[in-house]
Amino acid sequence: MPARLFLAIALLGILTSTAYLFLVSLGVLRFCRRRRAELAANGFTPSVSILKPLHGIEPNLEENLQSFFQQDYPEFELIFCARREDDSGLRLARTLAARYPHIPVRILTCGEPPWTNAKLYSLERMWTQTRHELLVISDSDVRVTRNYLREVVKPFRDVRVGLNTCIYRGLPVGGFWTQIEALGMSVEMTAGVLVAEMIEGMKFALGPTMVVRKECLQALNGFGFMADYCADDYILGNSIADSGMKVALSHHSVEHVVVHHSFAASFEHQVRWMRSTRFSRPKGHLGSLLTYSLPYGVLGMVAGLAAGRPDLGIALLAWAAVNRILQSILAGYVVAGDRNALVRCWLFPIRDLLGGALWLASYFSSRINWRGEAYRLTRGGRMLRAGAATVPVPPKVATGTRSAGQG
Repeated sequence: MPARLFLAIALLGILTSTAYLFLVSLGVLRFCRRRRAELAANGFTPSVSILKPLHGIEPNLEENLQSFFQQDYPEFELIFCARREDDSGLRLARTLAARYPHIPVRILTCGEPPWTNAKLYSLERMWTQTRHELLVISDSDVRVTRNYLREVVKPFRDVRVGLNTCIYRGLPVGGFWTQIEALGMSVEMTAGVLVAEMIEGMKFALGPTMVVRKECLQALNGFGFMADYCADDYILGNSIADSGMKVALSHHSVEHVVVHHSFAASFEHQVRWMRSTRFSRPKGHLGSLLTYSLPYGVLGMVAGLAAGRPDLGIALLAWAAVNRILQSILAGYVVAGDRNALVRCWLFPIRDLLGGALWLASYFSSRINWRGEAYRLTRGGRMLRAGAATVPVPPKVATGTRSAGQG
């Protein structure tokens, strides 16, 4: 009886993951049609301010930051901010600024953050100093092509667009586990975004790139309203969508550098993302269990052998693997532009199996580690420093407009 029950569960999971693959395929077709139209559009180059929060040196940081200095774009400025003047990331930013003296650069410090989300406190310091009306917010582990700015500003030809965000592909820096984690970014994340955008529209943003109108931030009184949230990208995109402005999904994709060489480091990093999603979007996270394929294929194989149906078990496992290979090619290669998702598509079924384990692990605890500091997540995705007893009250912040004498 248990074998037949598990076999039934496996069959159900294979059916739901197949339906999900169908939805992903439709999302890919929609995305490719929109990308062709966007690539043909030219001539829109509004002035841009790029905001880069930094926190020390990390692998490949110089290459990542340099890609922003090398933009083929008429007018833009770069603003960097860290907690302290002697931050090693800021030292590197100064070195690059000297190497590219024609690029307007400002280096800021914000001190020790009173907000739980330190990155947001740094962004609050930066955005009030910007000279331009279009703000590009990008993480330090992101690398871009020379046409990045030209492409990500295109949706703002529509005055109803308040925020634009980008799909990202994982860029492994060496080692098996960086390859696996990178495939998760390129394929699993991309597939989920395409389906969500197709079904309900964009009501969230993706942290590696968020391009936002300054007037939208002013209407939200800056970043302070989400000072203690972990998934700040989701909150910002959701808030702008709720305000009546559009959130766009760019046709352009960026590279997110993956540096976690060991299984333990990679697993911890991905579980943090999963837990953040679990608290920010609990229903969607719960439902994502039905989108995996390999866990059900393995369950079907074991149950099929136990029930005396090895042929059915083998068929379920084989289709589960083919399902994930197809998803890797469609979402990871065709949409995200990750060549590894094509060449190493056979690896993605392994990542899908690991994804099921990550999903399960996300329910075992509410604790996360971020930038070497321990937190626990509470309802809605708010963060508490480990050991704190209550959720902090978000601080009141200024409206975000410059006061007299600011830079």
